[in-house]
Amino acid sequence: MNAHATVSRRGWLLFGAMALLWGVPYLLIRIAVESYSPPAIVAGRTLIAALLLLPFAIRSGALRPALKKWPWVLAFGLVEMGGPFVLLGHAEQTLHSGPTGLLVATVPLFAALIALGGGDRTVLRPVRLGGLLVGFAGVAIVVAGPGLASGDLIAAGEVLLVAVLYAIAPFIIARKLGDVPSLGTITLALLAIGIIYLPIAAATQHEMPTLESTGALLALAVICTAIAFLAFFALIREVGPVRAPLFTYVNPIVAIILGAIVLSEPITPGLLIGFPLVIIGCWFAATGGRLRSAPTVTPTPPSAP
Repeated sequence: MNAHATVSRRGWLLFGAMALLWGVPYLLIRIAVESYSPPAIVAGRTLIAALLLLPFAIRSGALRPALKKWPWVLAFGLVEMGGPFVLLGHAEQTLHSGPTGLLVATVPLFAALIALGGGDRTVLRPVRLGGLLVGFAGVAIVVAGPGLASGDLIAAGEVLLVAVLYAIAPFIIARKLGDVPSLGTITLALLAIGIIYLPIAAATQHEMPTLESTGALLALAVICTAIAFLAFFALIREVGPVRAPLFTYVNPIVAIILGAIVLSEPITPGLLIGFPLVIIGCWFAATGGRLRSAPTVTPTPPSAP
């Protein structure tokens, strides 16, 4: 699809769906950790989602190529799901869902730094470099500014580590799994991580889960993981690979609003000041302020929170 083509009504509907589907997980994680251990959330979310996606992966023939490169699929799963999902669960035991969603949105900033380390000198262009500086200034305000409790700093560090891992994952895809269908990679990775975390979940789950937490966990697996990935693939087909990931800039807004409405989380001065800086900085650091022509290869889907 041409990068300048008009987005169809179906495209806008899919944009809105994805902004919600990957904006709401931070709220659901916050609810789930009230009675589930972080490893139990990871095991339940990944196994259920994998079983739901498995028929689609088999029917499309996407699973066989993924199995041939299972070591790299496992590496991708550990970086994309195994580490981030458990870190998010642990962080949200103390950190509100709104700041969590915003800090995860810093992925483009870390991706730009990784690209620079790999020799991409375009990151040093004034607009992109300025975006990096503005974005990290916003992060500093959110983390160290007014309104964030000192006890949340470790949790904020965990979330920023999640953003670093999410920034690394696409490089594994691009360099080692570029010829493997995304659906096959994601399904096999989810299944592998779920199996790895199952005994850890059994060892760390010490209380009877509440109905509310269980509902949140099921929603994470079914709606925010399995259905969300299928919707994202449909969005790529509808609007092209360049525009498809742009909904991720709306996700933090959804996370902040839902946290405030559903959980009565405070919208702090640091969040109000840092939020626009982070989003604007990420946009310019990632795009230079404009969209380029669509690439010939479908990119890695944005990381599911």
